[in-house]
Amino acid sequence: MFYARGVSGSGKKGSSDDEPPYARYAFLNPYNLSLLVGSTVAAAATGHWWLAVCAAATEGLWMVFAPDSKILQRAWFDKTWNATKRAQLEEEQDQKIAKLWPNDVVRFKLLREQKTRIEKLATDNPSLTVDMMGSELVKIDGLLEDFLELALVCARSEQHLASFDFKALQQTWQQYTKQLEHYPVGDRRREVAQKNLEVLGKRRQRYEELRRIIETSRGQMDLMENTLRLLADEILSMANPAELGLRLDDLRVGVDAIRETTTGNDHLYEELQVAEQEAEAEAEAEAQQQGRRGRR
Repeated sequence: MFYARGVSGSGKKGSSDDEPPYARYAFLNPYNLSLLVGSTVAAAATGHWWLAVCAAATEGLWMVFAPDSKILQRAWFDKTWNATKRAQLEEEQDQKIAKLWPNDVVRFKLLREQKTRIEKLATDNPSLTVDMMGSELVKIDGLLEDFLELALVCARSEQHLASFDFKALQQTWQQYTKQLEHYPVGDRRREVAQKNLEVLGKRRQRYEELRRIIETSRGQMDLMENTLRLLADEILSMANPAELGLRLDDLRVGVDAIRETTTGNDHLYEELQVAEQEAEAEAEAEAQQQGRRGRR
């Protein structure tokens, strides 16, 4: 139910998806391709094939040294990689935002603005080095992803609960409880009442579980907002970037705890829907039986 978070820093080792494709950037760029194609066309047009040979040799040297050049990586390749990852992240975020409640969309955008403010304050603070802060501030990207995921959990759960008539459930529960007490053992009506009470019990249990998930997720979302506001207030006086990192890590721990309780809970929605269908079927069958008894 939750997704991977954040944009990894450039140059970090890991899976192939987390490593910039330096060789591809060195070869597939307008400058390299235009020179390669241009020299080939010129060689074909003039008949001076040594131009193509020189171009191929130069291209070979370029592809040997350019991908591993630290200068090119910092000045060009890493920037291209970060821009690409950022665009992918924003596209994924836009898809998630489209599924949120309007109020949560506003909260997320404000949180994203708060992130920009924190980064600016950290950059302007001379006591915090850019290299040390970079590894800490990148965690905020992950927090924004976590906020979106929690908001999605809340939106989905609240949509289910919006169609849940708890008052009607309580009334139906009392109705079948009276029937269970009234009809003797062996009576078909008592068996139907017992089955309905079992279904209603499941529905009430799922209702309470979804409410707990919503309340916990909403509380964690509030904590994220409050903590980032606090970070912005305190960052000017922070002498140790590790303090910022510890606060962000604490938030991630809280989100991970929620993730453990919500992962795999998609069955709640399915069971709630099945229980509702079972309750409707039992109620319809009981109504038909009562109608036949009334006609007799």
